[in-house]
Amino acid sequence: MTILTLDSQIADDLKDEFTGLIPTQDQFESWIQAALNADTYSKDEAEISLRICSCAEIQALNLAYRQKDSPTNVLSLPTDFPAEMQIPLLGDIVICAKVVADEAAEQGKTAESHWAHMTIHSILHLLGHDHIVDFEAELMEALETEVLIGLGYNNPYSCI
Repeated sequence: MTILTLDSQIADDLKDEFTGLIPTQDQFESWIQAALNADTYSKDEAEISLRICSCAEIQALNLAYRQKDSPTNVLSLPTDFPAEMQIPLLGDIVICAKVVADEAAEQGKTAESHWAHMTIHSILHLLGHDHIVDFEAELMEALETEVLIGLGYNNPYSCI
């Protein structure tokens, strides 16, 4: 099993509005570990930074990194260290609490299951998976579904 170091932060402006709605550190760690295991991540250590933020913050990051001037549910920002450096930092994940909450309600999912899905989805991005091309999207969605079902959640794509 990979030793996971998770540095998580919740933006100060969310602490009152989303108290009790943001998953715990233990939940995030279990979801991340499940995604690493499913992808057969082979390194002994993995370090990930996770930030839960507002719509304004993720919109600014989405514009800076993807040239899209709108809020999004999650951004995955993988590191690109040369392989010879052997640094366990996989990258950063930024999740917008409001977008995730709104999507869960719109899609008829529990908030917890959607948080789990977005977390696993973002980890798979850090590991190199993508969904731009249909074939890759099918593989990524199948892996996400496998992990989520293994954790006791429903298929996230059967509700949409």
